[in-house]
Amino acid sequence: MSTDNKNFRELEDSIHTDMKGRMSYGDYLNLDDILSAQTTVSSQHDEMLFIVIHQASELWLKLAGHELVAAINYVKASDFRQAFKVVARVKQILNQLTHSWDILSTMTPVDYIKFRPSLGNASGFQSYGYRRLEFLLGNKNADLIKVHEGNTAVAEELNTLLNQPSLYDEVIRKLHASGFDIDAALLERDFSAPYVLNQSVKKAWLQIYKNSDEYFELYELAEKLVDIEDAFQQWRFKHMYTVQRIIGLRRGTGGSSGVPFLKKALDTSFFPELLDLRTDL
Repeated sequence: MSTDNKNFRELEDSIHTDMKGRMSYGDYLNLDDILSAQTTVSSQHDEMLFIVIHQASELWLKLAGHELVAAINYVKASDFRQAFKVVARVKQILNQLTHSWDILSTMTPVDYIKFRPSLGNASGFQSYGYRRLEFLLGNKNADLIKVHEGNTAVAEELNTLLNQPSLYDEVIRKLHASGFDIDAALLERDFSAPYVLNQSVKKAWLQIYKNSDEYFELYELAEKLVDIEDAFQQWRFKHMYTVQRIIGLRRGTGGSSGVPFLKKALDTSFFPELLDLRTDL
């Protein structure tokens, strides 16, 4: 069949149409499982939007975690070109997550209130993917694992990550290996403890920034980390503002204070020296 209609696209003879016994697109992506996982617990129209946004976000978080594990390994191996690539990808994933709040913001407070009671105590605070991402970046807090103790495998993995060097810990080790005078106690510290700004690290970064041509790879790595910090903070802010727009100052379903709790995260920095040194340049 042929037609002169420009709005008609004729099926090419080479396209596979008989997929019996062959792996299809749906098979490869397990679409039957994925697309049947949007089970609403109310009869409200906007609950589907709420579920899809959060399920899609969890997939992006999973990919971001996958890329950060690779970034850690590349930094350890001094393969900075590959590290730059995956860190840049994490930035774009975080940007994608930030944009998703714009879609969720099309849901009004009245829309959300209709099905919010059906959520019980389910909350994004319980997101394993988010917690894993924060631990990989260095925002460590053992108390945060408590909410995951109902899932033994998840709790065990988070405990492992809690006690392992984060991406920034490995970057600091690389500074030391590159000849910078880093406090010895920092290289084998208690990695489960929150990272605190360290003057020896700041001094090293200042030297790198002031001699960027000489230390270009480390300089570029630092800026890639700042990109992640920037994108993560934008995501956090958009999350906080979206919650405020929809529920105001109500408490969160997971028991938190809601917006005030989310605002506290905006004061948290993964790489404090990289922001602090701007004042001294």
